[in-house]
Amino acid sequence: MSPMAAIGDSVRRALFGVVTVVAAAVAPPDGVAADARPRVIVSTDAGGTDYDDLQSLVHLLLYADAIDLEGLVSSPYGPGRMKHILDVVDVYARDVPALRRHSADYPDAESLRRMTVQGATDPSGPAGYGTTTDGSDWIVTCARRDDPRPLWVLVWGGIEDVAQALHDDPSIESKLRVYFIGGPNKKWSPACYDFLAREHPGLWIIEANSTYRGWFVGGDQSGAWGNDSFVASRVAGRGALGDYFAHGITFGGESRSRLKMGDSPSLAYVLHGRPEAPAHGSWGGAFVRAWDREREVWRRPPQAEDVLETFRVVEIVLPASTSCVAAGMATMEVDGFACPGTRGADNAWHFWFCPKESKVWRYTIESTDQAVNGLAGTFRSAPPPPERRHEPSPRYPHWWTDDPDPSMAEGPHQGAKTVSRWRREFLEDFARRLDRCRP
Repeated sequence: MSPMAAIGDSVRRALFGVVTVVAAAVAPPDGVAADARPRVIVSTDAGGTDYDDLQSLVHLLLYADAIDLEGLVSSPYGPGRMKHILDVVDVYARDVPALRRHSADYPDAESLRRMTVQGATDPSGPAGYGTTTDGSDWIVTCARRDDPRPLWVLVWGGIEDVAQALHDDPSIESKLRVYFIGGPNKKWSPACYDFLAREHPGLWIIEANSTYRGWFVGGDQSGAWGNDSFVASRVAGRGALGDYFAHGITFGGESRSRLKMGDSPSLAYVLHGRPEAPAHGSWGGAFVRAWDREREVWRRPPQAEDVLETFRVVEIVLPASTSCVAAGMATMEVDGFACPGTRGADNAWHFWFCPKESKVWRYTIESTDQAVNGLAGTFRSAPPPPERRHEPSPRYPHWWTDDPDPSMAEGPHQGAKTVSRWRREFLEDFARRLDRCRP
């Protein structure tokens, strides 16, 4: 063998060794499914209080070949029902032939219809759980499947069905990975959230109260990257899904085409980066270990000097009069949001609230009980201080939330810059997916 041939043979053996080592490193360990696609259930209030869930459903279905989608659950709050999910699936059905030219792993529309179920239609009571729903039962059924992969539950609306599933079968806790688009959605589900924090502190959960806003706030919005210009230049005309996104979504009687997609960071998080390492950072954000999650309790009418940490659940407990009948009612209205009161065994009214932003809140109480009827006033909510990021609670070892470091904020939205910094990348990738729908 010539010297050059000997060198070439030596290089080939060395490269073969490197390839063997790399192959061994990426090969799935024993007992892990060779298909590494994440298992995903989406719980959404599509058709409810905001139009962005419908946009995010378009985003989800364009990436349906990259995940094992196991369920679409219609959850509160508001008038959203499974019909609204199925409407988007019907649009997707028109693009399936074009999409399958790029990937045979896109599911057919009928299989998506079979996995679409109705969850809770109303917020739970103060216990944080109520009656089993088709949605909560579906989560339990999927979590019990003999599959070594965790089940990612992406919560875009109320968290009632997740709470109900864990109440019905606490053993599934270790199988779940929850990404909760919190903030406004926590406002609809304060008792369910409190149930999870109280009874399931070991749950693996990302609580994105404001980080998700980086999908549509901040980042590069110059030229074609603006929330309006991107839809016009890179979404419209891309198959049935693109036209539906650009022209077919209506809310409040008006057409909504401005890019928001506020729930899409949950899916992007699962697909990009290192999902089991929330601090690492990805298109879905970077997070810090959560501090104390216990609710705050006020046992007197809120006053102007009272300050509540933004996104923290508060329970307001006010004594009822002894003359008030059991069938009495009380509602605390906080800046137009109705918080129904419940009478506890302690003969007191209990009101639950969670502020979705930092501001002064005005409230009034209307009740058949004269002890509380007519009470009114204000209180204030303030963002979590930056030092919270250094106060992880040992009670919640797998609970993650927005980074309160000011350098990670987009305006008032803590953590949002950990998403917005990727804006051109995730929108460019979304546009390429939409191009698959072209005839």
